[in-house]
Amino acid sequence: MNWLRKNWAGLLVCLVIAIPSWFLGKKFPIIGGAVISILLGMIVTIFIKDKKKLESGIKFTSKKILQWAVILLGFGMNLNVILETGAQSLPIIVFTIATSLIIAFVLCKLLKIPGKISTLVGVGSSICGGSAIAATAPVIDADDEEVAQAISVIFFFNVLAALFFPTLGKLLGFATTSGDSFGIFAGTAINDTSSVTAAASTWDTMWNLGSATLDKAVTVKLTRTLAIIPITLVLAFIRTQKAKKCGGEATKVSFKKIFPFFILYFVAASVITTIAINLGVSEGVFKPIKELSKFFIVLAMAAIGLNTNIVKLIKTGGKPIIVGFSCWTGITLVSLLMQHVMNIW
Repeated sequence: MNWLRKNWAGLLVCLVIAIPSWFLGKKFPIIGGAVISILLGMIVTIFIKDKKKLESGIKFTSKKILQWAVILLGFGMNLNVILETGAQSLPIIVFTIATSLIIAFVLCKLLKIPGKISTLVGVGSSICGGSAIAATAPVIDADDEEVAQAISVIFFFNVLAALFFPTLGKLLGFATTSGDSFGIFAGTAINDTSSVTAAASTWDTMWNLGSATLDKAVTVKLTRTLAIIPITLVLAFIRTQKAKKCGGEATKVSFKKIFPFFILYFVAASVITTIAINLGVSEGVFKPIKELSKFFIVLAMAAIGLNTNIVKLIKTGGKPIIVGFSCWTGITLVSLLMQHVMNIW
């Protein structure tokens, strides 16, 4: 009951946005329900003067329900396919992460941007958006304002990616009979899981691919998300070495806090599916679960939209926006180049 009292208002607002967005997405597949939900959320949030009663429910929707959506996607996915996709995308993931971190480091020096904000934007762009920023912040001792600014920058480019990447994919000539090329592109070039799922869902809807692109993109994104562990440990090591030179304390890292455990549930769901199909269960059994997953994505996008204050970001973002844009552009170009070299696109 306490949980319900705390979250019902925010959840209700997200539902009010998500339900019409879901049906509008069916009617206008070239836009998709996820993108419509983000846009409606961004419009609605302008007219909400006090979001205190809504904050908890909105946060729960954008984080937990999105994770549930990803877990549910695991049902209906073959474990062997997941492993193959992860291995296939790994070289692209390594190069895109390296590109983003290098760009953030270079711009930090050239533009004299505070190191902590530059690091947060670089890590958020290269790995998994807000989750990576949240995991990295205590390691580098970033304050709340720096975290908020970095997350706002990442969210800004997430929304742009969700809105424009499906159109970009069409212009670039990605295959429309399968979700492989666009799925890998979305999974490696878009910052946050929320916008990866939004863009992939839109592509599936545009070309009537079911959840083929979404399955591919999410698998790639979850493989990329695991990079949060080594990156965080390296940052902790660097900070510890600096602290030792200055006579300070070593940085401690909680593995429990940085490990994205929902990935394990996603894998477990795919294991259940693989075993069930091998025992003769029809794939159609998992179709309702996939549909629920897609609706959860639209619901989470409403929360993302409600959390996005574009006007405030543009007024206060300044140099961090330049870093975010540069990282985003660099990752996109490297992802496309690597796909071309590997004959995926």
